[in-house]
Amino acid sequence: MLGPTGAGKTETSVRLAEHFQGEIFSVDSMQVYRGMNIGTAKPTMLERRGIPHHLIDVADPGEEFSVARFRRLGRELLAESTAPVVIVTGGSGLHFRALVDPLSFAPTDPELRSELEATESEALVEELLHFDPSAQTIVDLANQRRVVRAVEIYRLTGETPSSRAGTAVAEDVRRYVPEIEFTAVGVDPGSALEERVDLRLARMRASGLIDEVRLLAPVMGRNARNAVGYKEILEALSGGVSFDEAFGKAASNTKKLARKQRTWFQRDPRIRWIPWIDDPDQRVRRILEAFD
Repeated sequence: MLGPTGAGKTETSVRLAEHFQGEIFSVDSMQVYRGMNIGTAKPTMLERRGIPHHLIDVADPGEEFSVARFRRLGRELLAESTAPVVIVTGGSGLHFRALVDPLSFAPTDPELRSELEATESEALVEELLHFDPSAQTIVDLANQRRVVRAVEIYRLTGETPSSRAGTAVAEDVRRYVPEIEFTAVGVDPGSALEERVDLRLARMRASGLIDEVRLLAPVMGRNARNAVGYKEILEALSGGVSFDEAFGKAASNTKKLARKQRTWFQRDPRIRWIPWIDDPDQRVRRILEAFD
């Protein structure tokens, strides 16, 4: 069950899992963190309806829980599962593909990453272009996170963005040939998504998102701090903006994220998109009919 944030995947997935007496595997990059509940729209125990959920609450918010680590844990849990059907659900296309496709990931080093993140952007770009002059056609040099990662990979492995672009790793990304067979369903409310995002953020605010972020702030690591919704509230807690401005930014950034997720998933020819309907029970019926 794939699609952009705010598309109603969680509720639909729980109903599907009930129908098949299955289990749910989350492919959400932030629901892995304990305590990040409201801002990630993590399903409550009541909302889970007794359905086992995996890959939720598996790391502390101060940890750097990489996609490679997610893949290792997810594959282990899938191998151990005895459920007749596993429902994989979430909005992170990379985490989904890491779970089912033959992707591999370059190593990372927390100490080196911290060192690079403390280095001025201009120096990192200069280093990157020194060892790989063609990197500017592959890496967005205005995106510090991507520059940091490119330099980190080079220092750890000697591989450059140009050399990696021509490897089997890059080919695997383009091929969409799975290691684990699956049936993929996509849901997307289309033009209604923006209103759904606004309503969801209003509910998060009313449910105590500000207090959740305030409580987590002292223990959050880089990944957790960069989560949409959390980084904006953190800015407000530091006095940089008002809370109204923070929620406005969070709404805008959530909608940008949703557009990126759409683009990612629409590239995948294996996903069958189900015509949108607001009622979750009817969505489930449409899905079951489509694959009957």
